[in-house]
Amino acid sequence: MVRRKGTQDRRDGQEPARTRSVPAAPLALALTVALLAALTAAVSWGSTSVPAHEMWSVVWRRLSGEAPRPGTDDLIVWQLRLPRALLAALVGAGLGVVGTAMQALVRNPLADPYFLGISNGASLGAVAAIVLGLGTGGALGLGLSGAAFAGALATFALVWAVARRRGGFAPLRLVLAGVAIGQFLSGFTSYLVLQAGDEQQTHSVLFWLMGSLSGASWPLLAAPAVAVPVTLLWLQARARALNALIMGDETASGLGVDATRLRRELFTLTSLLTGVLVAVSGAIAFVALMVPHACRLVVGGDHRRLLPVSALFGALLLVVVDIVCRTAMDTQELPVGVVTSLIGAPALLYLLDRRLGSGS
Repeated sequence: MVRRKGTQDRRDGQEPARTRSVPAAPLALALTVALLAALTAAVSWGSTSVPAHEMWSVVWRRLSGEAPRPGTDDLIVWQLRLPRALLAALVGAGLGVVGTAMQALVRNPLADPYFLGISNGASLGAVAAIVLGLGTGGALGLGLSGAAFAGALATFALVWAVARRRGGFAPLRLVLAGVAIGQFLSGFTSYLVLQAGDEQQTHSVLFWLMGSLSGASWPLLAAPAVAVPVTLLWLQARARALNALIMGDETASGLGVDATRLRRELFTLTSLLTGVLVAVSGAIAFVALMVPHACRLVVGGDHRRLLPVSALFGALLLVVVDIVCRTAMDTQELPVGVVTSLIGAPALLYLLDRRLGSGS
């Protein structure tokens, strides 16, 4: 029976659901409810607490066009905490989606935005903006986020050019090009960090490299608010093709999927989304790597279920992590990437142990 099921799954263009144990729809609903609760907590909790009912009252008055009431609650909720909580959710969802797509792109469960060098390029752009004055007030006037996105685009173009040499676009060539270029750019970034002019500049560079959502604002939400849903919808529409791609080019071709073209489209879209995410939040580690693994263990490898669940779980995870970063210490804020690494490394080892133990 198991063999027939696997055969039928391959004919349908999907990975056999050997590890699926929870229906995706109830899980997605539960994650959505948990995400709303986490967003409420993220906006309510902090050095100055705002009761949940007052928080929602502020949001309702703003959305309905009413004049805000006098006091600090409107400033705290609408201008400071709500944009940050929404940015955390968008970045977390985007990282979950990017990780899932990149692992299908190169057929490697260890793939994430660092794997293909895009995050390294964005980091170099941001560090150059801070250290060399290429951001606000600099010659280019790009701003920190603009410089990071420009670095991601330049890296994407370079990896694309190297991977396409001699007409190929194979996963191995793409991975090797991304890793080599990423390490090269990482060396430049380290050099620029050493050239930082003062202690404050060095602190800004290191804090950004470890990931931070402290710069959240309503204008900063615009790019990820468009890029994340568009990418998710595009990937969801091609979920069957992703299922075929992950089983190999020959299988994909037999199912009518142009593997080379799909891989190019995937690389382009995931690179652009990675550039947007790193530009607004810095380099946040482990989320894009860990979230797809955790979700596969629960809903299986079919991308029709995996993509939306990964987006929701990634959003929930990063909102919760950001709450910890803001509230764990009274005197300072923890970088988001530090907490995700502390949580992600042991969690990933546990997930891999379970995956290997189950033979999947």
